[in-house]
Amino acid sequence: MKKTILATAATALLAGTAAQADEIKMGVLLGFTGPLESITPLMADAAELAFREASESGLFLGGTTITPVRADSTCLDSSAAVASAERLVSADGVVAIMGADCSGVTMGVLQNVAIPNGIPMISPSATSPAFTTTESNGLFYRTSPSDARQGQVLAEILADRGVSSVAVTYTNNDYGLGLADSFIASFEAAGGNVTVSAPHEDGKGDYSAEVGALAAAGGEVLAVFGYVDLGGMGIIQTSVETGAFDTFVLGDGMYGTSLIDAIGADLEGTFGSVPWAEGEASDLFEAFALEAGIDPSGSYTRESYDAAALLLLAAQAAGEATPAGIAANIMNVANAPGEPIMPGELARGLQILADGGEIDYIGASTDELIEPGEAAGSYREYEVQGGAFTTVQFR
Repeated sequence: MKKTILATAATALLAGTAAQADEIKMGVLLGFTGPLESITPLMADAAELAFREASESGLFLGGTTITPVRADSTCLDSSAAVASAERLVSADGVVAIMGADCSGVTMGVLQNVAIPNGIPMISPSATSPAFTTTESNGLFYRTSPSDARQGQVLAEILADRGVSSVAVTYTNNDYGLGLADSFIASFEAAGGNVTVSAPHEDGKGDYSAEVGALAAAGGEVLAVFGYVDLGGMGIIQTSVETGAFDTFVLGDGMYGTSLIDAIGADLEGTFGSVPWAEGEASDLFEAFALEAGIDPSGSYTRESYDAAALLLLAAQAAGEATPAGIAANIMNVANAPGEPIMPGELARGLQILADGGEIDYIGASTDELIEPGEAAGSYREYEVQGGAFTTVQFR
């Protein structure tokens, strides 16, 4: 799926590198406040690890350094996310954005900031199926797979466990609705019964009415497609306190140790899925991150490292850290043909590109990017056992 790199890009690699500034800025737009604030610092650290790795190599565009600039997407408030992104572009002068994270705010930033300003962005975690058909003028990419696939995976997990009826609650936004629709279609197609599908609002102090309605509809388990630090946790806490449900199936937005810390032993037996990679590349990333003093255990840390890596490698392929050059080369460096580049090997990738060669960035999440620029993805099926998330298998 490698696109042809224009000859002008090769010329820029020779002529443009010398004209580079000593420093370029890249945005890190994530929900440092809001429903994913417990996992966001790990994601940001992973992205900034890639930027630091490239800068310290001395090989990025003739010794140019990358300065990450953090901004808060809030995950939920599109107006706030758009304002943050506008500041990144107009005040900070970033050439690309690693982010955003949650689907609704990511769509807002794409349509109101990235497209009007020609700024490329790679999200590590915006999973709404809507992005697959959204025209982005070649500016939007994601290292996470679409929830169209996650819904199928969750339905398969329930079928394998012999669960035939389920109640569903989802956060009332693009992410929650997209995942719920995908799951319900797959589960019902396989003969399962969805007793109720109801949205919930984030940030409420009391979820007793929502849980009461879910319990009245019945179901062997409650599927919670929400956020780990807000409404999703509130739904589970209330369900446990009232005895409405004792087993939960969770979407990726619910994966986080803060959930186990809050619910405790009552979460035993809960299961779910989260995008995750296994094998050599994933193991290399874990070792590399730990050596750098970064915790790789959170969800979307691998995808965050890869999103940042693809941005900087695309700039190197273009020969200049410009929005247009980066956007034009993301698919080139992400896919075959070319020399495979693993986590911790960005210096080697930068050198190959500087020498006029091609790379195939494998990265921490091990995915090629399929059109229109998203990961096909693999999922980790997990279960809470002994107060920890334990791996059942990969799908």
